[in-house]
Amino acid sequence: MRAVFETSFDILYLTFVTVIGILMIKRSRPHSQYRLFGWMAIVLGAGDAFHLIPRAYAICTTGLENYTAALGVGKWITSITMTIFYVLLFEVWKKRYGMKKTPKLNALVYGLALVRIVLCMFPQNEWLNAHPPIVWGIIRNVPFALLGAVIILLFAWKVKETRDRAFRWMALTIVLSFAFYIPVVLWAEKIPMIGMLMIPKTCAYMWTIWIGYEAMKKSRLHSVS
Repeated sequence: MRAVFETSFDILYLTFVTVIGILMIKRSRPHSQYRLFGWMAIVLGAGDAFHLIPRAYAICTTGLENYTAALGVGKWITSITMTIFYVLLFEVWKKRYGMKKTPKLNALVYGLALVRIVLCMFPQNEWLNAHPPIVWGIIRNVPFALLGAVIILLFAWKVKETRDRAFRWMALTIVLSFAFYIPVVLWAEKIPMIGMLMIPKTCAYMWTIWIGYEAMKKSRLHSVS
């Protein structure tokens, strides 16, 4: 039953973000915030596919323990693409609110992303181990959490300042994604059921993508009228 539910959910999620991403790329102007948002959705789906597809295959066949290497590589790729996802979301923020000259913010966001990616490359992460060290899971997620916090604050600030109703829930979706993700990093190894929090975390990301898509549709409608 778990295999059917989890696999069905993963297929739904990957299809959703990929289709939305393609639609946004096709229907938006070049170099626009929505074209960038579309690529953001594609990066999200493509990166997660490296982990979710092997996981779905494993739980539907001989079990996760027999696909440790594939799952580890998938987690590694996902860790990097999720970092890129937030960098792209930062660039969406800049385009949406006309923030062209932000050298300090650029340094902060890109610096945290670079540190996160470099930490993911360290062999101490033991990606191919079925039980990698928790301490390195925490270490590599510190800059990632800080990156998320920066993006949350930036959207909360500009949404309030500009009364941007289309993006009014954007900061909340990111808060929720980290609220569900952090317990998994800290305790899923000892309490496997906590890993189920990845489902609402994924739903939060789907909400993020949907916000961008809905905003694009409204923008196209207004431009026509």
